[in-house]
Amino acid sequence: MRRTPPIQSRRQILKLAGASALMVPVGLAMPRISRAASRPLATHGLQSGDIGANHGVVWARADRPARAVFEVATNEGFRDARTLPYADVLPENDYVAKLLAEDLPAGQDIFYRVTFSDLTDVNAVSEPVSGRFRTAPADLRDVSFTWSGDTVGQGWGIDESRGGMKAYATMLNHQPDFFIHCGDTVYADGALKAEVDLPDGTKWKNLMTDEKAKVAETLAEFRGQYKYNLMDKHVLAFNAQVPMLAQWDDHEVTNNWSDSKQFDERYTEKNVRLLAARAARAFHEFVPIASFDSEQGRVYRKVSYGPLLDVFFLDMRRYRGPNGDNVETAPGANTVFLGRDQIEWLKRELLTSQATWKVISADMPLGLLVWNDSKLKKGFEGIANNEPGAPKGREMEFAGLLSFIKSANIRNTVWLTADVHYTAAHYYDPNKAAFQDFDPFWEFVSGPIHAGTFGPNQLDKTFGPDVKYVKAPEPGQENLSPAAGLQFFGHVKIAGNSGVMTVTLRDAADAALWSVDLTPQPA
Repeated sequence: MRRTPPIQSRRQILKLAGASALMVPVGLAMPRISRAASRPLATHGLQSGDIGANHGVVWARADRPARAVFEVATNEGFRDARTLPYADVLPENDYVAKLLAEDLPAGQDIFYRVTFSDLTDVNAVSEPVSGRFRTAPADLRDVSFTWSGDTVGQGWGIDESRGGMKAYATMLNHQPDFFIHCGDTVYADGALKAEVDLPDGTKWKNLMTDEKAKVAETLAEFRGQYKYNLMDKHVLAFNAQVPMLAQWDDHEVTNNWSDSKQFDERYTEKNVRLLAARAARAFHEFVPIASFDSEQGRVYRKVSYGPLLDVFFLDMRRYRGPNGDNVETAPGANTVFLGRDQIEWLKRELLTSQATWKVISADMPLGLLVWNDSKLKKGFEGIANNEPGAPKGREMEFAGLLSFIKSANIRNTVWLTADVHYTAAHYYDPNKAAFQDFDPFWEFVSGPIHAGTFGPNQLDKTFGPDVKYVKAPEPGQENLSPAAGLQFFGHVKIAGNSGVMTVTLRDAADAALWSVDLTPQPA
């Protein structure tokens, strides 16, 4: 079995950057005042992510070849700030600077800022841009975070006349410790139109860029998907204060992609592996995710946030077999969804986790039907196969995983996901399931954060999911715009004194739609 690789040190990131240009380290230094007429710009704000007790990823982007300089401190005034060696950002990585800052104090607000100096003019220095994040606690204190998915999907981009992506502002009001983005961080296949007619007779007016006017095929076009989202004022404000822990799903590449993907007439490039490689590079450049030396582009990982919480991020996309009928009765190439290495990693990390709660962040739900062709209801994009009997196809991997969790006496697992563009709470009960060798568990669904709203999806009873709450469009309605108000996120609070996890499903107006308190079970 593969050993779990450690989070990279600054030296390791430097080595990786030289090989792949996916990451460039940044340095830290005090900002300087420039008298130059033309100064570099930090073009898309700041981001942080993959925070732990003593580390966190920081991110910024310049508008030209520049020397990136970061500094970090535990106070907003940057007294006694710590600096790290500089790094140069170049066209090869689209002027992105991304670094895992280490040796930070636990349970602290960390303030960071960046300046860029022009490589052709040492006196041309950017204005400093500042952000903050909170490192994981070493003690038992309250933990608060939000989750959602699906940003700028189905043709609904940034309409500044309607306030932009307002759900991000709503999440920011909760001042979460971090935000889990469950995938579809961008819609690379979601070309925008300047205007879209709405049912009430008004128009949705998208902010437009060249990269968002067509499906993404080139590396520059994939990068442009992320830069578009970073044009929204609410996203920028949120990123500057809240770390994002992200995974990917299909729309970072194209809808429902696997090796069996067949492209429509919008695409001149028909090689799905080539498009996926370009998309992965853009994802790892523009998302504040830590990397591993052992596997370039790896997404699945564990993020520990103190003694109360470990978050396990899955990659349900990169290792899957082709989308098909999903009814095989013996394991094989067509039944692979997570893959052997990822499953063994998850089992090992769950088994050794000392955290009270083990949150499994999945980019797709377990028991909902997700068709590969939703109009013809043909083939399967997800795990469930519309046969509520013994596990078949991709379900076999998850039957084995759920049985392992039970036999190993691993307590307090909770699944969070998005993908289906509505919000719901599912309780998986072995007493109501065809396959019963597992302990009951909760799965919470929330999204979209800014995309079209659909659903609800049908349930497959193989693992016995029971709908405890759902909010979705009325029957016959689909692809409702964000103006319809059906944009969703979830909020989780874990009480430091009791360990009770409170999960609340919310909408973009911050209405608490449904909530449940989960009491941790002893091991």
